[in-house]
Amino acid sequence: MFKKIVRFSIRKKLFVVLTTLFLMIGGIYSMLTLPIDAVPDITNNQVQIVTVSPTLAPQEVEQLITFPIEVAMSNIMNVEEIRSVSRFGLSLVTVVFKESVPTLDARQLVNEQIQTVAGEIPSELGVPEMMPITTGLGEIYQYVLKVAPGYEDKYDAMELRTIQDWIVKRQLSGIPGIVEINSFGGYLKQYEVAVEPDALYSLNITISDVYDALSRNNQNTGGSYIEKVNRAYYIRSEGMITDLKDIEQIVVTNRGGIPVHVSDIAKVRYGAPKRFGAMTKDGEGECVGGIAMMLKGANANVVTQELEKRVAKVQKMLPEGVSVEPYLNRSELVNRNISTVIRNLV
Repeated sequence: MFKKIVRFSIRKKLFVVLTTLFLMIGGIYSMLTLPIDAVPDITNNQVQIVTVSPTLAPQEVEQLITFPIEVAMSNIMNVEEIRSVSRFGLSLVTVVFKESVPTLDARQLVNEQIQTVAGEIPSELGVPEMMPITTGLGEIYQYVLKVAPGYEDKYDAMELRTIQDWIVKRQLSGIPGIVEINSFGGYLKQYEVAVEPDALYSLNITISDVYDALSRNNQNTGGSYIEKVNRAYYIRSEGMITDLKDIEQIVVTNRGGIPVHVSDIAKVRYGAPKRFGAMTKDGEGECVGGIAMMLKGANANVVTQELEKRVAKVQKMLPEGVSVEPYLNRSELVNRNISTVIRNLV
């Protein structure tokens, strides 16, 4: 058998050379395009459905949200397992499909059932949503916003969180292979209207009156257009709130022909929702950061390289004294693993 192979190779030199060349080209192409990661992702084919309902206890979450979703998901074919977790203010249902079912097809089937069961769950209790197409190994890039020495008094935890949510997070979105940017730490900026009960009672004003006034006075409207000769003038009314003074000047009602403003019955200030944790780094106190989540099955090495390029551009957009400092980069771990394999083989 071996002699026949040698004899064939000698007679068909051109065929052997071309075959070898094609194999080399295919090997080089595979080497350049093959997804490389530090550890294998063994996550099964699953779709997660999350519903946030901040006011419900675990018992009500299970009865009013989790159970209806589980019943709806049990009607889907090619499902291997359905499991759920009901906690205070949170419902998480995991639907595990057979490996032969494509990811997008599985999500489409789940989405159809979500639309059906959404009518059974009161809107005020929360809206079921699917989690992004990622896994537990999708955290490929983690970073913090670092404040340069001398700028500590200029940027507090709330200001850094605002920079993260409105500048860094938005600029890092849209990278191929990235499905989500999660923010951590700091205080989520809110505009709070702290009403004074005695002032409301004395003026016979209810909380609903204040809420309705704030809602009506925070929107832009259009007034069509006016035609004059051969021109059309478009009418636009700007009523969006831009700062605390705008909120204070909103008229809630009239008493005896005198307008009652929000500032007469409440204190307007910046605030933040209650937190259940904080983010710290190197024992230097609280900080603000984010995590980039990778698409399931994407090439971690390529995605992190694109992230590094985008972060370099974001650095130029940040305010003076603030910079993005990564502390976990999957590509560094991948490169170290590759170096270890090469060293052991050689």
